[in-house]
Amino acid sequence: MEADRDMILSHPSQKKARVGRPALRLETERLILRAMTQDDVDAIYAIVGDPIAMQYYPRTFTRQDAVEAIERNLRRYAKDGYGLFAVVLKGSGKVIGDCGLTWQLADDTPMLELGYHLQREHWGHGYATEAARACMEYAFRELGAEKLVSIIFAENQPSRRVAERNGMRVERQVMHSGRPHLLYVITRENYGQA
Repeated sequence: MEADRDMILSHPSQKKARVGRPALRLETERLILRAMTQDDVDAIYAIVGDPIAMQYYPRTFTRQDAVEAIERNLRRYAKDGYGLFAVVLKGSGKVIGDCGLTWQLADDTPMLELGYHLQREHWGHGYATEAARACMEYAFRELGAEKLVSIIFAENQPSRRVAERNGMRVERQVMHSGRPHLLYVITRENYGQA
């Protein structure tokens, strides 16, 4: 897997993303995106343990799954310099979700994915779009990524709208976690033209 990831990054169509000190804090008008900590378990569990928020996933997750998800992101920060960030409302300091960049397999190919998940009571306010846009900016301007994807279950209209508002377009259908998903794509060349 690691060799495949390096091969993809060094392929002529995908310049190697620069891995350096992680930007473990990004800011938007209303949000702070920062490194997750184990103090964020309850906030993450409020998403992954919610059957409605997880309706497009194979299952609803446990609190232990939330602990392990944070641990995976801590390893990603150390290894890659990025991962999913905690999404924090500036006004209240409340963690309302996660958003960031992770390596995912689609059709057995490693791809740099932009992912986002918010607590249900914060849906419909544009927070996912705003957080995703900050992560796209970071990926293209700071990491030197050539392409980002979002792997989205076809019926997941809210996530599809976030991707589309940020200029991502469906490229094709892919298999991910044993199920067909849509592969949304944006390249550095097309970024900012939405």
